[in-house]
Parts: sequence; structure tokens; C-alpha cells
Amino acid sequence: MKPTASLADRKRQVVVDELTEAALQTMAVKGFETTTVDEIVAVAGVSRRTFFRYFASKEDVLVQLLAYLGDLMQATVAAHPADEPASAALLEALAAAIEDCRDSRDKALRVVRLVLATPPLLARFLERQSQWQSGLAASLVARGADPFHADLSAGIALAAFVAVLRRWAEADEPEDPIALLDRAFIQIAPAL
Repeated sequence: MKPTASLADRKRQVVVDELTEAALQTMAVKGFETTTVDEIVAVAGVSRRTFFRYFASKEDVLVQLLAYLGDLMQATVAAHPADEPASAALLEALAAAIEDCRDSRDKALRVVRLVLATPPLLARFLERQSQWQSGLAASLVARGADPFHADLSAGIALAAFVAVLRRWAEADEPEDPIALLDRAFIQIAPAL
């Protein structure tokens, strides 16, 4: 049975969700660079102090939406049996992250498009991706992989993940990201 979140946690999540939506709405109209924290808090109906209680910067509003994906991917790899090929564990880990994004497809697409099109956000995303690579590599090593091969495999898999996100976000009619991921892994699985 999944534990129920406390009242404080649920309230915190409501504020985070409202700030995130306010940021996305404002940035959709004004763009990332010209949107200010003051505009975000005005749309959300909260104070600057409240904003900075939850986020260090306007970049963090968007990057935090992607932050937990690394933990999800790492846990998925760790849950796979050690005798299973790394490619299968990595494919399922990336698929879990994409499925999580598809659960809130419209918001995920807006965030991915904004991150990929905005250099400061892309830099923060790539920073986060580097952390994901280390975590995925550690999970592969724990399953018995050679550290160099584990790091290389995690890097290749994450490059495929970014390519899938980019294709999904840039298409006029977004393709199924799981189908894109499957196509990518047909190409990269032998190297993993």
C-alpha cells in the first residue's frame, strides 16, 4: 500500500504546482528570458518570499519538473535482475521516465520545448543529465558491469533519451515517444 502524503506535503505540492503553471503560462507569452519572478508570483497569487521558499531561481521551476526522472530511471535499473542485459534495463528505465512525462503530456511537452529552446535551461538540463548518467552507471556497476562500460552505456542511453525528447517536442504532430525510444534502442542496444 502506498503511504498517504501528509497534509503539509500536499499543501506544498499545491503551491509548487501553482507556481509551475504560472511560470509556464507567463513564459509561453513572454518567453523565458523576459519573464521575471515578480510576474510569476503575480500570476500565481503568492509572494516572492513564497516563491523563494520553493525555488532558488526561475530556472529551477522548470528543471525541478525533470529532476526526479533520474531517481526513477536509476531505481528501475536497480530493480532488474543482474543477469538481464544492460540494454533491457536501460530501455525500461528510459521508458518509465517517458511514461511519467506522458501522464501529463501537455505540461511535459511545454517544459521540454522550453528547455530545449532556451540555452540557460538546456545548460541546467545537461547538468542534471550528467548526474543521471552517474547514477545510472552506478546502478549498472552494482549489477556487475565494468565501470567504464557502465558509464559509456548510461551516456549512450541518455543521448537516445534526449534525441527522443527532441523529436517528440519538435514535431508538429508529436510521435509516440515510446515508439521513438524503441526505434532508438534498435540502433544502440548492440553497443550497450
